[in-house]
Amino acid sequence: MSTARAVRDPQYFVHPDARIQTDEVGPRTRIWAFAQALEGVRIGADCNICPYVFMVAGVEIGDRVTLQMGITVGEGVVIEDDVFVGPNVVFTSDRYPRSKQHLAEYPRTIIGRGASIGANATILPGLTIGPFAMIGAGAVVTRDVPARAIVVGNPGYVTGYVEGKGKGKVKRTPCTQTGSPLTGGARLFRLPRISGPCGELSFAEVNQSLPFPVSRYFLVFGVPDRQIRGEHAHKTLHQYLVAVHGSCLVRLYDGQHSEEIHLDRPECALHLPPMVWATQYKYSDDAVLLVLASDIYREGDYIRDLDEYEASVGAGCGASVGR
Repeated sequence: MSTARAVRDPQYFVHPDARIQTDEVGPRTRIWAFAQALEGVRIGADCNICPYVFMVAGVEIGDRVTLQMGITVGEGVVIEDDVFVGPNVVFTSDRYPRSKQHLAEYPRTIIGRGASIGANATILPGLTIGPFAMIGAGAVVTRDVPARAIVVGNPGYVTGYVEGKGKGKVKRTPCTQTGSPLTGGARLFRLPRISGPCGELSFAEVNQSLPFPVSRYFLVFGVPDRQIRGEHAHKTLHQYLVAVHGSCLVRLYDGQHSEEIHLDRPECALHLPPMVWATQYKYSDDAVLLVLASDIYREGDYIRDLDEYEASVGAGCGASVGR
């Protein structure tokens, strides 16, 4: 976030009916009628602060931020660059408020760069909304939101992801669509399925439809409704995913492009090579996901921080931002 200029800088605009008590407002920022910023608020450059926005002490606003009408920004909120916030959004500061009782220190709420928050949404305190996330109108956000996730509902839950280089949703690919290259070099395999009077059988053979020797397996099942798993990449590990029962979505991201694979049958397998950021979500109630791995568990092989991952793969800023 850029350092804001002093309010005495003549390059910004404040409407005569606004009440701005802070001395930190960036150049070319425009603050409209009946907006109020208490002492200690920091506002960056090129922002558009619309009427009836109320910002309390300690709030930090980045560059090129749009705050539309009627927004309340509570203590501890940090809004990074290029964020859009729709009308009547409320950023709360205390999960258990009582009249005339105040916290000694308010939890820090971070709205990541390029995120968009729809009208009338409510954001609980102490959360992080990841870069370029999209929060739907009226959503009540009660937990952290991953980067580029689309969240709707009360309580809010992830329904999809925004494509890395545009505003549309990520392309969804059925697991039966084998042969085409996938994001990050991932591959889909169609496994044999043998049916008979004794039941069904499907298999994979190493160095055939299973492209690496297996050192470990694990099963994922009983995932609570609307929970997300994954959200990491591996430096050297290969993985092989099979939905042996039920279904789930696997989002692939390589730092530039995103794609979703719908795993919904046991004769389909997804090979995840190293350095692909993968997320699994929308598990069906009966889902059982089998994962074969090329090595034993090594915590040092994980990349769990998205910024670190994007730096490793040389990603650009990704999504389209700014209003």
